[in-house]
Amino acid sequence: MPSNRRVLAAVAIALLLTTSGCIGFLTGDEPLRISAEPATVADGTVAETGYELNDTRTVEVDRSFEVAGQERRVIASNQITDYKKSMELQPLGEVDLGVFTVVSTPAVEVAGQTLNPIGSYSNARLVELVQEQYSGLSDIEQVSEQNITAQGTETTVTKFAATATFEGQEIDVFVHVTKYRDGDDFILAIGVYPQQLDGEEENILSMMRALEHPA
Repeated sequence: MPSNRRVLAAVAIALLLTTSGCIGFLTGDEPLRISAEPATVADGTVAETGYELNDTRTVEVDRSFEVAGQERRVIASNQITDYKKSMELQPLGEVDLGVFTVVSTPAVEVAGQTLNPIGSYSNARLVELVQEQYSGLSDIEQVSEQNITAQGTETTVTKFAATATFEGQEIDVFVHVTKYRDGDDFILAIGVYPQQLDGEEENILSMMRALEHPA
């Protein structure tokens, strides 16, 4: 699965604004480093829903910017956890079509102001950022919204209908997206599965309710 390049690019843009709060960064002697804590799904819920851990990784964004006529360097560490689920779907047979991804990204707060644009993005905007994460999503349309509680925080889950291309076959899928803040990080969770498997929605919601941060 491709990395969340577009999401991380948005974080990098936000970090451009964090020029206060780090003397070494201001002078150019050292980069500004910000790291998110990892987020995962409780192991028991992963097992109950039939998913399995696919990958955990740190994606580091290293960018240089011009600040007040001087070049400055920013390094942001974002944590990504991927889960997958094998599903039977004709004519493809049994393939890994269930995808659940959790991204934790630094909120980046300076003088009480949150600078990471992810914090202000709607779920509709967020799903645009992940169109390329599920074999190329297209024809995205919002279906419904509902509120759930994750880590004691009420958050809105938006359900979208879309089309994905997998091994040359077009598949109608549902995409569920939610986002909330926990401590110094924003948590973004995305679940994707074929529309033929209507019962999978509750599994995705269960995974979202069982998010843990820090892991």
